[in-house]
Amino acid sequence: MFTGIVQGMAKVVAIDKKDKFQTHVIELEPLLNQGISIGASIAHNGCCLTVTHIDENRVSFDLMQETLKLTNLGELEIGSMVNIERAAKFGDEIGGHTMSGHIMDTATIKDVIETPNNKTIWFELSPRYMKYVLPKGFIGLDGCSLTIGEVRENRFNVHLIPETLQRTLFGQRVVGDKVNVELDPQTQAIVDTVERVLAAKQ
Repeated sequence: MFTGIVQGMAKVVAIDKKDKFQTHVIELEPLLNQGISIGASIAHNGCCLTVTHIDENRVSFDLMQETLKLTNLGELEIGSMVNIERAAKFGDEIGGHTMSGHIMDTATIKDVIETPNNKTIWFELSPRYMKYVLPKGFIGLDGCSLTIGEVRENRFNVHLIPETLQRTLFGQRVVGDKVNVELDPQTQAIVDTVERVLAAKQ
């Protein structure tokens, strides 16, 4: 389980590509590396991955074809940065919202509006998922727990404060970039339940 509070970024220092399979090696700074062990779960851009090898501050993860196809991790190159969050522990403060690390789709950045104190980013998402994107609701974008701003047809925006821009990849994101999307499961459950009830009445 994750909270959507990204703890920092890590650099991809090696990628071993095989048939429908890749091993990514990232370099973790000391604060993110403490107490790490084989089998631990760490979110990369919101996608839950399992630690398979540790060599001091270099940590390896295996990615299957489904992960490479469904997320933006398949686009990474050596030198790319990823948002990192260690798995939550019982008793930790939940500053964002509960996230599983299971990515549903990617959204494409369509506009970036910069102001002196924040940044507004507009995203385009597949229409089949837009029914779960509600104003003031939660959404996970590249592992960040964010509050949805406006919603227009198959587009929505979020407003980002300087701390988020400094700590995460959103400080570097530009139009055309794809970000991983995890929808709020409670919103999904409510929307799907209402749809079933209405369909049954008809």
